[in-house]
Parts: sequence; structure tokens; C-alpha cells
Amino acid sequence: MKTTEELKNLLYKNETVADAAPDAIAAAQDFCEGYKTFLDSAKTEREATAYSEKLLTAAGYQKFVPGTSYAPGTKVYTINREKCVLAATIGTKNLEEGFHLNIAHIDSPRLDLRPVPVFEKTGIGYLRTHYYGGVRKYQWPTIPLALHGVIYRADGTRVNVCIGEKDDDPVFCITDLLPHLGAEQSKKPLGEAIPAETLNILVGSQPLQGEEKDAVKRNVLVLLHEKYGICEEDLISAELCAVPAYEAMDIGLDRSMIGAYGQDDRVCAYAALRALLDVGQVQKTAVCLLVDKEEIGSVGVSGMQSAAFDTFMADLCAASGTRRDVCYEHSFCLSADVTAAYDPNFAEAYEKRNSARFNYGVGLCKYTGARGKSEASDASAEVVARVRRMLDANSVLWQMAELGKVDYGGGGTIAQYMANRNIDTLDAGVPVLSMHAPFETVSKLDCYMTYKAMKALYEEM
Repeated sequence: MKTTEELKNLLYKNETVADAAPDAIAAAQDFCEGYKTFLDSAKTEREATAYSEKLLTAAGYQKFVPGTSYAPGTKVYTINREKCVLAATIGTKNLEEGFHLNIAHIDSPRLDLRPVPVFEKTGIGYLRTHYYGGVRKYQWPTIPLALHGVIYRADGTRVNVCIGEKDDDPVFCITDLLPHLGAEQSKKPLGEAIPAETLNILVGSQPLQGEEKDAVKRNVLVLLHEKYGICEEDLISAELCAVPAYEAMDIGLDRSMIGAYGQDDRVCAYAALRALLDVGQVQKTAVCLLVDKEEIGSVGVSGMQSAAFDTFMADLCAASGTRRDVCYEHSFCLSADVTAAYDPNFAEAYEKRNSARFNYGVGLCKYTGARGKSEASDASAEVVARVRRMLDANSVLWQMAELGKVDYGGGGTIAQYMANRNIDTLDAGVPVLSMHAPFETVSKLDCYMTYKAMKALYEEM
């Protein structure tokens, strides 16, 4: 007959980080100060890439030169089209024994400006938008918005744009219907109450003196020309997007959480990058990959389906006389992407026993996908067992997670594209409340444990 204590050991039961590792509380607070700075500096994929490059060069990473043979301990990086970061610390083992890889994405749902965005209607100037990624459209009106991006003039010169982040900057917004007149709107489903064509950003209301037609629009274009030296046609060769204009901030009287825009997936991107920066000499080459376009299918030249990663690894392998396919076969990847945190306010959408919870550590997802695991990367039992052992050996608190009830929806990550390359891959990331909203919330302790998980992989033999 087994004792009560022996029976307890047969059960799967998580402990909160605060209970199992109270010393982590102060460390998590310190770690997240740097993370909040990253969030405020990286509201677009271009900005995330630029800030990441700044951290890499400060840590001694040098521009990667194809064809160069690098000694163990050398730190190299390359940037793909200002929207994707590939960095590596060369290990003591040959690449034919594989490498350790942490990947994340640095794009987030937002509102992109259309190629011809400026228009006027009844004396009010607007910017037309096209939403990017899985936004819930009703969440975007009536919040302060900033404009970020780049504009290329006809002569090829570039203008960087960031309006709405400084204290003396104007901000922008999208209006909503007042409740006194909103009876019909309130009858509509959430997904239909705010049509995409009404996500127009207020940009001005003052007419240009002496003009009768489109006087407000003309005034907006005059102001843009005075500040940036552009004309309306230059907006065709621009990448401009609207993002929330507020900074990352602590949530709760205990300051245990962070609220901010873009934490999917910059919370995991920062963890992966910091892990690479903080790791010492490694045996297997440590690689960090931060990519674009995950929110729209990982397509394009800067997404995970592009050849950029394969080219980078082919160059590294060639320098060590290794076949890339052999290298991939012996490599291991943590696909660092957020998962849904169990929300008691919407308990009907979750299967509680298989949902990640705040303050229980990094969430491991054996599979993602929708309904019948469509578009999933379904990791093998061997892969999950390896990660369990690795995390336990390094005192990393972890929990298993699914993305809600089976037939409620679902979603995918970039893990499938690594698995397609014959690299063993497991999803691991931070549980998030209000995912894809303009203001998402995470637990600081979970952020810190995710960082420790990424670092543990790099340090594995």
C-alpha cells in the first residue's frame, strides 16, 4: 500500500513560481525593466530589429561575413532587410553535431496605412487603414495611436517617421459611435460592429486657408511636406502603421504584471535575444532567430518561410565543412511564441486542466493548430521528454498548455517551419491575457522563466 506522500508523487501538479522559487521574484522584476524598455523602443518589426542590433553590437557581436571560418566563441549576426535578426555564438563542437536554436517573431497585429491613405470627409481629415494580422476591430477605436514607419521619396531618399511617442507630439485616434445613437450598432455581433472600412484615423480638421475643395486634406499634405519634404505620391512607397501610443507599464498593486502593446511575440523575442547575449561559451553553436510576418502566415522575404535562415546556416556550415541537412538533423529548436493564459472571466473558452496559468512558468505546447491540429507542429514524445529534463535540471518552472477548447478556434506558430526542415522543435512561451489586443498582459515571473528556458537550451551539452 502506497503512502499519501508516495501517491502525491504520482500526480502532475504545478507549483507557482512564487511558491517553488521565491528568489525569482526579485530577478524577474529586474529582468522585466529591460524588457519594458525593449517594448517601448520596438513597436514595429523594423524598430525591434534596430534595437536588437544595438544590443548585439554592445555585447560584442560582429557582422557575419559569408565564407569566413569563425573560431569557437566568436559572436556574429546578420540583418535581413531591416526586419529579421539572425545571430549566433559559435560553439566548440562542429556543426555536424547540430546547433541549439531559439526562434520568435517580432511583428504584431496593427493598422497599416493604405498606399493612398489621406482623404477628407465633411471637413475632417482621415487616414485609411488596412488591418494587419488577427485584430479584433472593435478594440481599436478611441485609443491614442502613434504613426511609425518609413517613407521613400521619388528620388530614393528615405524618411523615418515616428509621431505620437514624445510628450509634445500629437497623437491620433479612431472614433466610435456614442451610446445614445448606438442601439443598432449594439445589436450587431462583435466582429461586425466596427467594419474594417470605418477604421479611419483622425489626422486633422483645420482647412488650408484660401482653398475651397479638400482644404483639410491639403493642409495635412502641406504639414507633411513641411516636416518631411514629401508629397502625396511618396506615400505610395511608404510603410506606415498605427500602433498604440502608450508605454509599457506595471499592472497591479504588487507590480507583478506588465501591460503593453505588442507582447505577442516580442516578449519571447526579448527572452531569446537576452538568453543569447547572456550565455557564455557554448558547446553547440547557439543561434537566435527573430523573424517578421508571422501574424500573416510567415510569408515574404523576411518571414520564416523565406530562404534567409537556410542561407545563413548554409554559410555557417560551409565554413566548417558540414552538410546543412546533416546539421539540421542533429539540431534542436524552441519555438518561442506566446500561449493563451487561462482567463477566469472567459472560462467557457478554456479547458482548465490543459491551459497555461499566470505565474506557473513558461508554457510548453506539444502542438498548436486549429481544431484537429490543422497547421500544427506536433512535437514527438521524445522531444517533450528532452525539454522536461532540461528545464528540471536548470530549475526552470514550466507548465503544459493548449490554446483553449478544441473546437473554439486555435492558431499556429513558426514551429512548423522549423520542423519542416527536419529540426526537432517544441513550442514554448509566455502565457498572455488579452492576446492580440492593443493592450496585452503578462506575468513578470513567466517572462523570467521563459528567458531561463531559452538560456538553458543554449547551455545544454
